[in-house]
Amino acid sequence: MKFIGLTFLVVLAVGIFNPFLPFWVVMICIAVLSTLIGISGLASFLATGLGMGLVWIGQSFYLSIYTGSDLPQKMGELMGVGSGMTLVAITGLLGFLLGGLSGWTGAAFRKVITPEPSNIYKG
Repeated sequence: MKFIGLTFLVVLAVGIFNPFLPFWVVMICIAVLSTLIGISGLASFLATGLGMGLVWIGQSFYLSIYTGSDLPQKMGELMGVGSGMTLVAITGLLGFLLGGLSGWTGAAFRKVITPEPSNIYKG
């Protein structure tokens, strides 16, 4: 349940803040969300990566369809990746990696600041 909740919160945060703020501010917001939710590192990486990657794919696909411009096609050819849809997929992969790494950072930060009990026998 925390996985789906974190993914949904990341989709909302990226969808609201991404058009107005730089990507690194959005990454800090994702790390804070991941710290507050408190799931494991891998689950946090996958949930936040999925959320940010889907939003970046959606936004780039929406903008390329809505404007009707051939700029994505020209940029894809200029970068040597072929079509504009390949460029959209690369954008989604980059969003997945950036979101996942920021979520993993938040999970690692929570692990660092959470005190471990020192009065238990660890076998």
